[in-house]
Amino acid sequence: RAFESVRLLAAALRSLLHFLFLRGETAQDLAVAVPTVRRWSLARVPSFLSPEEVERVLATADRTTEHGRRDYAVLLLLARLGLRAGEVTALEIGDIHWRAAEIVVRGKGREFARLPLLADVGEALSLHLQGNRRFSTSRRVFLCKTGPSIGFTGPSAVSCVVRAALIKAGLRSSRRGAAHLLRHSLATRMIRQGASLAQISEVLRHRSLVTTQIYTKVDFETLRG
Repeated sequence: RAFESVRLLAAALRSLLHFLFLRGETAQDLAVAVPTVRRWSLARVPSFLSPEEVERVLATADRTTEHGRRDYAVLLLLARLGLRAGEVTALEIGDIHWRAAEIVVRGKGREFARLPLLADVGEALSLHLQGNRRFSTSRRVFLCKTGPSIGFTGPSAVSCVVRAALIKAGLRSSRRGAAHLLRHSLATRMIRQGASLAQISEVLRHRSLVTTQIYTKVDFETLRG
């Protein structure tokens, strides 16, 4: 992250110059001469995968194994519904309403949202729960594959699943934001297929359209025109 590197360098230089002034090494406090590093809103272009790359990532899960079925369900929730890593972690068995074909998502700020339970997502969750789940008092859908039968310890567990899939698919893997890559990919695909910002905002459950506006930058063909 170039911005973070420059910001930290400027902060360190500012501290050094102020220290030298306090020690009497410099006649003036030169720290004020170091400019602040501005971070412009919506300045970056979000990273994303093409639809073909997303399918390659999904195909890495070996659905003949217990862990492969679990990972496939995790990846589908991210890729098809745009869930955040924390929302996948918090998902409980009671949040899946099979008859109504919908899923309750525990979002940011203790907010709840209802999303349609897509056919492939529902099938993957069903196979995971019926064939994989060990005895556990936890109501979480996804349990740790080693150690005690408890739910994922945090969003990092979901990111680990995604990073492993990206590596298997021969795609770039970031230590940070791996799970969000699939969420960005869903939004990018929607806007390129003609979805409005309001529709994307509703699917991703953004509190403000300003947050969704970042995806206008990935519609390269429209921008080129």
